[in-house]
Amino acid sequence: MSRDASFEDGAERPLRLTAEDADDVTVISSLAQDAVFPVSEMAWKPAQRRFAVLLNRFRWEDLPAAERRGRDFERVRAVLAFDDVTKVSSSGLDRSDPEIVLSLLSITWMAGEDGAGRFELTLAGDGAIALEAECVNITLQDVTRPYIAPSRKAPTHPQ
Repeated sequence: MSRDASFEDGAERPLRLTAEDADDVTVISSLAQDAVFPVSEMAWKPAQRRFAVLLNRFRWEDLPAAERRGRDFERVRAVLAFDDVTKVSSSGLDRSDPEIVLSLLSITWMAGEDGAGRFELTLAGDGAIALEAECVNITLQDVTRPYIAPSRKAPTHPQ
């Protein structure tokens, strides 16, 4: 008999998820929420039609186990890659200082015609990145072992 996946199933294994539709984007957005990264860790490769970010992702999937066991919360370095991207634009970002750290709040997909559409990456502080894409084709892949979050706390958002 099969069972639904639980948060504990991802406890000690690196994530490697792909998104191919709007529902999948919601899942990846929730797992990438509150990820932080320096502006210098973004890369747009027009010839490969790929936009990627190396980010420090809070391990939301580990939150219940960490709370239950009373241990420190963790982050992990992960690559968030968008393929089949035709155009990248941004607003509210100062890309002149490579040390500026950005915080990802959400990823949304706005469908257009014939499967194409636009991703919006909403950042803390009124920043945003827009990606025009031919389809939904995202990968979120952990690339390091988890480490203790510097704050030792889970991110919170004012109500």
